[in-house]
Amino acid sequence: MMVGVEVQVSATPISAETDSTEVTGMVGIAGAISAMCSVRCNTGCATAIASRMLGIGPEAASAQQCDAIGEICNMVAGQFKAKIGLESQCSLSVPTVISGRNYRLHGPSATYRLEVPLLCEGDLVWLALEVRM
Repeated sequence: MMVGVEVQVSATPISAETDSTEVTGMVGIAGAISAMCSVRCNTGCATAIASRMLGIGPEAASAQQCDAIGEICNMVAGQFKAKIGLESQCSLSVPTVISGRNYRLHGPSATYRLEVPLLCEGDLVWLALEVRM
């Protein structure tokens, strides 16, 4: 809603190991549950998201792409904790954003992991939630 586009779950199976994402936003959830929410996409998609969020052209928005992905991840994590009824019992970390190529995220083993490939105006966006018990 903040970006003004609808996303759809990708109908085509996509391997998380072969995607070409270059920007990853992460927000930790602590309290009644311990979890991490992440949003990953390529730089073109991140720039388009920043452009739409800020109402500025893509050239000016490219410098804001990491902040935009961090904020989107923060909103998704906040919505998650509200939907499961733990809004007042959990805190969110400040968003962390990594950009570049050829990196992998390694964290503590998750008890539950959900990762969904979404399409945002033709670009692939990965949304993941890892919950530790």
